[in-house]
Amino acid sequence: MIYIIDGFKKALTIIFSLDREFLNIIMVSVSISFTSTILSVFLAIPFGIWLATARFRGRQIIVTILNTLMSVPTVVIGLFLYSVLSRQGPLGSLGILFTPAAMIVGQCILAFPIIAATVTGGVSNLGNRPYIAARLLGASPMRSTFLFLREAKLIVITSALAGFGRVFSEIGISMMLGGNIRFYTRNITSTIALETSRGEFGLGIALGIVLLIVAFLINAIVYSFRRA
Repeated sequence: MIYIIDGFKKALTIIFSLDREFLNIIMVSVSISFTSTILSVFLAIPFGIWLATARFRGRQIIVTILNTLMSVPTVVIGLFLYSVLSRQGPLGSLGILFTPAAMIVGQCILAFPIIAATVTGGVSNLGNRPYIAARLLGASPMRSTFLFLREAKLIVITSALAGFGRVFSEIGISMMLGGNIRFYTRNITSTIALETSRGEFGLGIALGIVLLIVAFLINAIVYSFRRA
């Protein structure tokens, strides 16, 4: 019990002293997760809207695949990309294994089905009535699409935040593709795993508090938009 209390004391010291390594780890997590989420949003949201409004043979199969990929273990993605990006792999010549770029690619793959499936489900429930109504009132296709996105803004924001929360808290991709290199690819989750295995709980607890704060902020943002 004493080591837990000591761990919390050390964690508070690290947080309030703005320890250099502590801040660097947070910045690595935020920058990589934010970049991968933004890239996924630009790809997944148009795809999700198209999948929700289009009608074609095999559509339900794609929806099922997306829903399945939402729960894919991060180590599976890490394993697949490691084999592709390693020196013996087909893309090994790129030399991006154990770099932030590799982590971003992995997290994009992780976030894409989450964002796309969430948008598909939300837009399917909303229907295309706002788009049709705008077209009947004489709006151009581009203007009608913009109005439709305004109606679906909560769906878009919720899906983006869900994707960010997933990649921000994952560990398998970060460990396998980033290599947990200090001051380079070491992020919050990989540091917690490392420090816990070494019996050093202070930094791990401090970073765990950061994860909880981020989770709270994501839920608070979604709640505020739902009330707006």
